[in-house]
Amino acid sequence: MSRGLVDYGRLIETVAAEAESLASAAEGQRPERQVPACPGLNLGETARHVGSTYRMVTAWLREGRQPVAWQQDPARGQTLSDYLREGVEPLVDALSEREPDDPCETWWPAERTCRFWARRLAHESTVHRMDVQAAAGLPLGPVPDDIAEDGADEVLSLWLGHRLDVLGVRGTREGTVAVRTGGRVWITRTGPEPATTWEASPEEAASADADVSGPPVRVYRWLWGRIPDREVETTGDHDAIAQLWALLRLATK
Repeated sequence: MSRGLVDYGRLIETVAAEAESLASAAEGQRPERQVPACPGLNLGETARHVGSTYRMVTAWLREGRQPVAWQQDPARGQTLSDYLREGVEPLVDALSEREPDDPCETWWPAERTCRFWARRLAHESTVHRMDVQAAAGLPLGPVPDDIAEDGADEVLSLWLGHRLDVLGVRGTREGTVAVRTGGRVWITRTGPEPATTWEASPEEAASADADVSGPPVRVYRWLWGRIPDREVETTGDHDAIAQLWALLRLATK
């Protein structure tokens, strides 16, 4: 289990700041504008999904269990931006009222604390903020290195290391890929057995079949399928890299 690389308060601040950036990017935009990196996904669907997720998680925190129902669309006459802002405020309040290690139901058995939700919503907000900015034709706002590094760790530990196994998805051949950014290195192993990932030393990572590296925001975006291989550095077994990338797409879909 990875408990993250960023402290709880900073994660909550990130949720609030990214939600506001996302809402601002959506203002006055046509909802049918497409997210360039995600064929079939548009700006309106993305904003509604994030606003709905804020409400779902707030209910989960308040009720102590997954809610049966929550508001999933803007009210009549409500803009997407207002829907996002209205949803994030009670979420931030609910998280701020609790300590990071306070017990809370989640969908990851290895991490049943409020820290899970702060981290999950920080990255949900950050990734989709960039999606909405791209769909709107706006410049992508920056992602601080520590948030991007934490996001890389979350993708690999939660989505590849847990979610993929829940889906019962496997690779076709064993391959190890070292993922390097910001002075950190993770090794991923994919193949016929359940995918695994762990943080490693540079010396241990030297034995991997392939390497993916780059600045934190680029590795973060690559792991989320938002940029192609040519925007990061890749060496070694490109079939192992392709398998990792394809499995991540299934895990984070």
